[in-house]
Amino acid sequence: MTKSEISQAFSGGQFEKCLDYLTDQTIWNTPGEQFLKGRQEIEPFCKKITAYFNSVNTNFKQLNLIENDRCVAINGTAEFIRDGIRVSFISSCDVYEFDSDNKILSINSYCITEPQEKE
Repeated sequence: MTKSEISQAFSGGQFEKCLDYLTDQTIWNTPGEQFLKGRQEIEPFCKKITAYFNSVNTNFKQLNLIENDRCVAINGTAEFIRDGIRVSFISSCDVYEFDSDNKILSINSYCITEPQEKE
């Protein structure tokens, strides 16, 4: 997979496609929320996210992708719906840094959860 394909898959929640691109040194930082280091920490968290995604209907939209020789940045939105009701809407930006073998060195994820509409 190319850097942009890896990034798009990971940002779109298709983690299984990306696991071989993680290393023991890969860092996934979500400022203010969590810091994970290494495939041994990242993979179990991806499985928890996948379980959540399987419990709701998801609507992912990629708005932009910017790439250079080492980095890919993707911004977009994610809507999560259960029983016809929106349970969450997130605007996000993921910035990926790769090594020369297309292994992920780091992911910095910035997520803003939109407030729920009051009924």
